Amino acid sequence: MTRRKYPHQLTGNNELTCCALALATYRGRMSELMNGRLRMPRTAPENFPLIAAIDLGSNSFHMILAKTDQGEIRVLERLGDKIQLAAGLDEQRQLSEEAMQRGLECLSRYAQLITDLPQGAVRVVGTNALREAVNRDTFIQRAEALLGHTVEVISGREEARLIYLGVSHNMPAFQGNRLVVDIGGGSTEFIIGQSFEPLIMESLQMGCVSYSQRLFQDGKITPARYGQAYTAARLELMRVEQALQRHGWQEAIGASGTVRAIGLAVKSAGLSNGEVTLEGMTWLKRKLFKLGDVDKIDFEGVKNDRRAIFPAGLAILEAIFDAFGLQQMVHSEGALREGVLYDLIGRLQHEDVRERTVSALMERYHVDPEQALRVETKALEALQQVAGDWDLQEEWHQELLVWAARVHEIGLDIAHFQYHKHGAYLIENSELAGFSTQDQQMLALLVRGHRRGIPKDRFSGSGSEGEKLLRLCVLLRFAILFHHIRGNREVPEVRLLAKAQQLSIRFPQGWLENNPLTVADFAQEAEWLAKAGFNLLVS
Repeated sequence: MTRRKYPHQLTGNNELTCCALALATYRGRMSELMNGRLRMPRTAPENFPLIAAIDLGSNSFHMILAKTDQGEIRVLERLGDKIQLAAGLDEQRQLSEEAMQRGLECLSRYAQLITDLPQGAVRVVGTNALREAVNRDTFIQRAEALLGHTVEVISGREEARLIYLGVSHNMPAFQGNRLVVDIGGGSTEFIIGQSFEPLIMESLQMGCVSYSQRLFQDGKITPARYGQAYTAARLELMRVEQALQRHGWQEAIGASGTVRAIGLAVKSAGLSNGEVTLEGMTWLKRKLFKLGDVDKIDFEGVKNDRRAIFPAGLAILEAIFDAFGLQQMVHSEGALREGVLYDLIGRLQHEDVRERTVSALMERYHVDPEQALRVETKALEALQQVAGDWDLQEEWHQELLVWAARVHEIGLDIAHFQYHKHGAYLIENSELAGFSTQDQQMLALLVRGHRRGIPKDRFSGSGSEGEKLLRLCVLLRFAILFHHIRGNREVPEVRLLAKAQQLSIRFPQGWLENNPLTVADFAQEAEWLAKAGFNLLVS
């Protein structure tokens, strides 16, 4: 297994909308400027007949093992376990050893089904509990050792995007907008979308496990406690009510176990056919007040391990109904884990949403596409020459280098002075669809280090993968320096030779003597790299 360690766990809060027009523009320019250029090979989808997704949720862990068939998935195995990871978070946001053990025991069972699947065929995503946990790296490292695959922590809006993808593939075709709601253990996601495209995505800090810990920890159900949970949810909802209502919708769908359990409880009372209704929730609420204790909950369809979080889930859902004026909500079996699978298929079939995200970033911050392409091409050529010697042969090495080459100049839209820092900040604090939190941090680090001094402490702080990131940064800097003089001028073929902490660049004989600016550039670069413990030789 190749396991990544990541520097500086940062999260963002600014929305970035993917722009298909920007992607088409950039690809068009690529085609015009780079006929027949070489790329390192990607894994073909037919090489992954089996794929799997694991959702490390705040309440439950889920896994799907599926077979791919013409871009569709045929589910072979579904597993789900109530772990309540969010219940293990204390006031300092430390995840308890007991909660970690519950999760790891579950993952040890899941690991048996994916032990023979190759890298790239399995995607593991962590949601709100791992976003919140300050010691998440401890759990992630142990989980990766068990599973043999990388664990990604995704942002709230990325979680929302994947939920919508899972719902839209699971529900019948529908004309008009859909409101999708997923009440999780620690957060609740809201998406309005049309067909397979999300239009707006939001994630709020309210969940059935976290609210249960705060208000129903001893299992007692009272109107006062229920009212506190309802009010807390309404206050959270005020942040997104107007934005969602401006888009409007014609159908409301719930994608979580909470909505499914409430729908089944309402059905058992003969008040619906499985959908959630206002009348049904009113009946459930009265019934809960009469029971007075979670241990007495005996609604049909509500499993024993969901009793403790049922009142909080009902309070949150009632607040959602009232905030948006809903009359009913249907349930979708498709959710985050299915969305992860379809997103994985898209990556394997070169329909990667991350490509659209990067193109949108370039468009938003007015990146010069010709210069970006020149740098990308030279960086890939350099990578091909040194990949073996520098152990940079995995697909993510190429992807990260390409994306960094495309967006390294976004900070120029803010100011020229320290634009590499502006660019890194923008990447760290934007919502980048398709990117995990870790991948986003690594991309920001390459952009931060692409010129002037290299923040060696941030690279060295990420363990063995930090060395690979530093090498990618050196290759990016070389490509940028090589095209310091912009334009489609004729450039020489150069040879790169790599050792552990050294890169040798050999120009054609006599070329450097006729290009003193390049000589000066690389002399200065050698000084910058020396401060980072790297030796650059130019001849």
